[in-house]
Amino acid sequence: MHRRFLRNWNLLVRYLRPQWLAVLVLTLLLFANIVLQLFNPQVISFFIDTAQTHGPLQVLFLAARLFLFTALLQRAVGLAFSYLAESTSWKTTNALRADLTLHCLQLDLPFHKKHTPGELIERIDQDVTMLANFFSQFALQLASNALLILGILIFLFTVDQLLGIALVGYTCLVFAVLALFQKRSAPFWKAERMADADHYAFLEEHVQGTEDIRSAGAEPYITQRLVTLMHRMLETHRRARLVSNTTYVSSQFLFLMGYALGLGLGAFLYVQGQISLGTAYVIMYYIGMLSGPLESIRTQFQDLQRSTASIDRVEELLHTQPQVLETMSASLPAGPLSVTMQHVSFRYEVQEPVLHDISFSLAPGQVLGLLGRTGSGKSTLARLLFRLYDPISGSIQFADTDLRTLALDDIRSHIGMVTQDIQLFQASIRDNLTFFSPQVSDEQIMQVLTTLKLRTWLASLPNGLDTMIGANGQGLSAGESQLLAFARVFLKDPGLVVLDEASSRLDPATEALLEQALDQLLAQRTGIIIAHRLQTVQRANFILLLDQGNIIEYGPRLSLMRNPASHFSRLLQSGLEEVLA
Repeated sequence: MHRRFLRNWNLLVRYLRPQWLAVLVLTLLLFANIVLQLFNPQVISFFIDTAQTHGPLQVLFLAARLFLFTALLQRAVGLAFSYLAESTSWKTTNALRADLTLHCLQLDLPFHKKHTPGELIERIDQDVTMLANFFSQFALQLASNALLILGILIFLFTVDQLLGIALVGYTCLVFAVLALFQKRSAPFWKAERMADADHYAFLEEHVQGTEDIRSAGAEPYITQRLVTLMHRMLETHRRARLVSNTTYVSSQFLFLMGYALGLGLGAFLYVQGQISLGTAYVIMYYIGMLSGPLESIRTQFQDLQRSTASIDRVEELLHTQPQVLETMSASLPAGPLSVTMQHVSFRYEVQEPVLHDISFSLAPGQVLGLLGRTGSGKSTLARLLFRLYDPISGSIQFADTDLRTLALDDIRSHIGMVTQDIQLFQASIRDNLTFFSPQVSDEQIMQVLTTLKLRTWLASLPNGLDTMIGANGQGLSAGESQLLAFARVFLKDPGLVVLDEASSRLDPATEALLEQALDQLLAQRTGIIIAHRLQTVQRANFILLLDQGNIIEYGPRLSLMRNPASHFSRLLQSGLEEVLA
């Protein structure tokens, strides 16, 4: 329990520290509100006692005006507090969302293989939204309500010690009950958040696969799975709500008992002549006021129940560390890079190895054609070059520098990759080419588009570089999407270019256009071309042939072509597409 409190407190302090001035103003507003709440009943008490003793009418009018002014001032303070608290909560939660998003983007592929985008969206957005009240009001409201209760109890002690002792015991009982329910409720709210995350993950995954689901006639099965998940959401939410409602009913019963206790003691003291009518009113008013801060504390504890579940999930995400760690003790030179793999083996998690003892060397400016059947390990090899994963054995070197000694940003700024699955964003042509970087000028973009002979296509668009693209490249053909991906690599100007089935989606006319651009892209750069087709590897200097994760042939392309006993030569004779498909 103590460890959980420290974790919650550390998260609160970390994100409220930049908002210290707003927190200070909120604190002052809360203290002002406490003073006004305690002061106003005293004005009414004075008014009652003065009227009962037939005091001057001017004094009564003055007390009435003071009461109205205090009441209006209290409302103004409450309004200012609400506005500033809402602003603070949005600033802090947005900062947490930004940190979580950046952290997820920096985690490596094994993490993203285990967690769907829908689940991560639920954590980054919904879990953080649950923390809005925790960041903006929890600590302040808890402190202010505690001080208000303390002020009421001190006043009641000054009136009568028996009354004060009775109300202190009542207050302690309420706090004990609230603490008990809070401790027991947190696991139920955590289960409810997990059910929500699974629901969002399911929706994201299956909405994205709508075409395949409908073409396979799988709607009934998907609907049944959705019903199962929604039923789980209902059950977990109902259990969490049941515990919260039990807390509410218990607290309301305790408030009723406290009010009855105060009413009886106040009436007894007045009948005994120990207090005036005005004081009796103040006692009843303050005892009635006790339910307000106690109810507020109950609400804050209920929010804490939800927040604790969300904090657990947020902290779990923030403390998830990538398997690929940086050392950043070296850097890559500009220009074409040499590539060396020495006895590299790799497997995904607990699966069988998908690469076995891979070794090859590629000099700067040379091009390697990487061939093999589907599932032979070609794309896995490319992922290792980007250090999306680390091999389980062996080493990879760029420019005679071990990959593990390089910063990830340095690696990925010196390598460009184009795949057949192009990720385009719902944004402008400019933003899709530059990945939203303002450092790339329009002149650079236009120069690249001229090289790719896309100026005519760009001129046909309604708003040029400002033309918006739909999600997943909606509005562009497969060929246009592929050419935009090539333009990205041109803008990056890397020393190593990896083309993973990069021309497999293109029609002949677009591919011919692309072939011209490839000659310029590979000029003065090292290249690795992953392909199924013969035409794609015609410009390669070396050929590496993979089968089930093993190198079955590696050597100069021309030498392998002239050797009738080589696998590559036999593939050329039998038809590369048919054998490797």
